[in-house]
Amino acid sequence: MANRLPERMADSFPDKKRIADTHKRLKSAGVKYITSCWIDLLGLPKTKPVPLAEFEAICTGKGPQFAVHSVSMVPELGPSDSDQIPIPDLDSLVICPWNKEVAWVFADLWWEDKPYNVCPRSALKRTIQNVADAGYKVMAGVEPEFIVMRYTADGRPVKAIDDDPEPGSGGLRPRRQAFGYDVEYANDSIGFLGEMMDILDELGWQIHDVVTEGAYSQFELDFHYTDMLTMADRLTFLRVLLKQVAKKHGMFVTFMPKPTTGDWRSGAHINHSIQSIKKPGVNLLGDSKHGWSDITYKVLGGVMKHAGALTAIACSTVNSYKGLVARVGGMEGGTVTWAPTHVTYGPNNRSAMLRLPQSRFAIENRAADMCMNAYLAMAMTTAASVEGITKKLDAGKPFDLDLYSMTEDQIEKKGIQRLPSNLLEAIRAFDKDPLAKEVLGPTMHKSFSRYKHDEWHRYGTTITDWEVNEYLRFY
Repeated sequence: MANRLPERMADSFPDKKRIADTHKRLKSAGVKYITSCWIDLLGLPKTKPVPLAEFEAICTGKGPQFAVHSVSMVPELGPSDSDQIPIPDLDSLVICPWNKEVAWVFADLWWEDKPYNVCPRSALKRTIQNVADAGYKVMAGVEPEFIVMRYTADGRPVKAIDDDPEPGSGGLRPRRQAFGYDVEYANDSIGFLGEMMDILDELGWQIHDVVTEGAYSQFELDFHYTDMLTMADRLTFLRVLLKQVAKKHGMFVTFMPKPTTGDWRSGAHINHSIQSIKKPGVNLLGDSKHGWSDITYKVLGGVMKHAGALTAIACSTVNSYKGLVARVGGMEGGTVTWAPTHVTYGPNNRSAMLRLPQSRFAIENRAADMCMNAYLAMAMTTAASVEGITKKLDAGKPFDLDLYSMTEDQIEKKGIQRLPSNLLEAIRAFDKDPLAKEVLGPTMHKSFSRYKHDEWHRYGTTITDWEVNEYLRFY
């Protein structure tokens, strides 16, 4: 993967021979169209498809250009300013599994011969370059969770993998076994899940397993870890892939963390580890012979120092914070959420933000979900981790008690900080964090903050069904 970001656009062009060889390979494979995708502020891919004949043009900056500032919540440029130019990173090129006539490639944005300062993918590349200069490389795996749904004949969204009568239909819905790990529902969903496993195996992602999760029709896909940039690309591509495959089965996928009060939260835990540039492949966090290393606790210290800002990026919606609570009444399968609630760490402690798993030497950040901008989340994780090492930050003692069973007073006496309770708290922490400003750059930092403050304001001024049900006739 081309991690280093050149200073001039021409220096980012792929080698001419590689362009010609790739064009020939794609044509032989039956590819007719190219989607060269740049990433917007919220982490979503955007494109203008072109015919294969334009492949050389898009690789050399002569393809479609974009007025990114007109569609991407970044109004720092106006209608009289130059457009942005996407240059594809051929290391990320893949033939689309849902349509073999289409090839997909991720691109970095350029503006007036400079890296565009509101390009999240470029921000991650810049961060990777900075930590490499400090002697480190950060690896990551993600545990993506999502809910599969379908529409009824009258247009209502319902859980796709649910064979009981629909809620409100008058049919009997007796108490059922919790959906998590259930064999019957795993079998019912194997058509969709099996196709996904086959595709991920074909892509070389080393799929390990799929999980029927806590909410009905909720699933998790576990595939192998890789470098930060490749993982951000994969997670972004996966969100599109899941939706395309679901459509073939008459369903759709939502990444909304909490569609209903009774649903288990859909998370996307980030597991990351550190390597030395001088010793590639050697995990500095520890091994089975020696256990967790001293470096681990410095990395934890860095992540904990920037927990608020990181959570604002990794849990980026109003809805995200409906899931970062200890208990919810009326949940399928119980009331304990198994979600992180406080900024601490512990050995296999799932109530903490950061977990040291018993099965792998990677730090698991449980305060992340599938609505995150994967590039900014990976960049912030990378920068915070290496700051922890270089500044020798102290993570304090591990916490191995159940935070759900403790009162806030008890937790406060232990000196443990709560995760942000809502998007406003998180984005205020993001606003104040100097590392976040450094990682995103001042322009993108300001744009992200402005959008999220507006999101919170719109939420705060909207009258919800809950308020109507609670207050309309009560007072």
